[in-house]
Amino acid sequence: MGSGKDKPTVLIALGGHAFMKKGETGTVSDHERNAAYICGFLQTLVEREYNIVITHGNGPQVGNLLLLNENCSDESLIRMPMDVLVAETEGSLGYFLQQAMLNELRRRRISRYVVTVITQVLVDPDDEAFRNPTKPIGPFLTQEEAERRRDELGWQIVDDSGRGWRRVVPSPRPVKVVQRHMIRESAEAGHIVIACGGGGIPIIKKPDNSYEGVEAVIDKDLSSSMLATQIGADIFVILTEVPKVYTGFNTPNQRQLDAITSEGLKELLDAGEFPAGSMGPKVEAVCGFLERGGQRAIITDPPSLGAALRGLGGTHIIGGC
Repeated sequence: MGSGKDKPTVLIALGGHAFMKKGETGTVSDHERNAAYICGFLQTLVEREYNIVITHGNGPQVGNLLLLNENCSDESLIRMPMDVLVAETEGSLGYFLQQAMLNELRRRRISRYVVTVITQVLVDPDDEAFRNPTKPIGPFLTQEEAERRRDELGWQIVDDSGRGWRRVVPSPRPVKVVQRHMIRESAEAGHIVIACGGGGIPIIKKPDNSYEGVEAVIDKDLSSSMLATQIGADIFVILTEVPKVYTGFNTPNQRQLDAITSEGLKELLDAGEFPAGSMGPKVEAVCGFLERGGQRAIITDPPSLGAALRGLGGTHIIGGC
C-alpha cells in the first residue's frame, strides 16, 4: 500500500478488557483468541483503506504484574516500578495484537505492515492525581480480599461501580505524547500502528530537561484522545462493551443516544449521567477531542463497528453546538 497522506486517519481505542473476557484467567491462549476476535472486526478499517492507529488498555495485565511483584518472596528477583510494568504490557499486548492483525491481513492477502510503538506520555508532576489515586487496576476482588491486600501490601482500594473491589493508583492527565510525529508518519505511510498501550508510559520532565518515569497509570481513553488530536485524526472511535451510549443506563429510563453534539454530551456528563468507573472517561475523551478541533467521534462495540462507520450504528458525536 502506498502513501496515505490523502486518506482519512482513524484512531481506534480498544476497551480495557479487549484481551480478557469475563471469567477468563488471562492465559496466553485467552489473549491470542481475543486479539484475533477483535482484529476480525478491525478489518472494516483496512477495507476502507484508512490510516489506522490502534490504542488499548492494560488494566488487568499491569495489575497482575504488580501482584507478582508484591507477592514474590524471592529476594533475588528485582521488583520493577509501575512505569516499567506499563512498558512491559505495552510490548506484550502489542505483540498479541500485532501478530493477530498480521495473520488476518495475510489470510486476506493484504500487504500492510503492523508496528507497535512503546509510547511515552508526558504528565505534570504537580497533577492532583499523585495526591489522590483514583485509577482502578488489576482484577475485581471481594471486599474481604481487597481489604486484606490493603492491610498487607499498602494498597488503596475502591468499590469499582458495584462490580467488585479493586486497587487504585495515581492517574495523571496526559499532556503530550512524545512519539506523536513517528506515529502519525508511520500511519500515513500505510502502516497499522499500535500505540499508547495502557495509556502510555507516564513520564515527567525534570529541571535539567531530561525525562523520568513515574509510578502511575494514565487513563487510556484520555491518552487516546490526546494522541488523536496530536496526529490530526479525522475520526476518533472508542470500542466498548455496549453498542451505543445510553442515558439512564440499566434503569427503566434507559435511552440510547444515536447522535449528539459534544456540547450536549458534556452537559450530560456534568449532570452525572456517566459514572467515572464506566462510560465517564470515554465521554470525557471524545468531548476533549472535539473541543480541541476534532470533527467526528464514535462510541460503539466491536460487532457494530462496520455499521457505525456507515452511520447505521453506534453513538456519533460531532463538535460544536
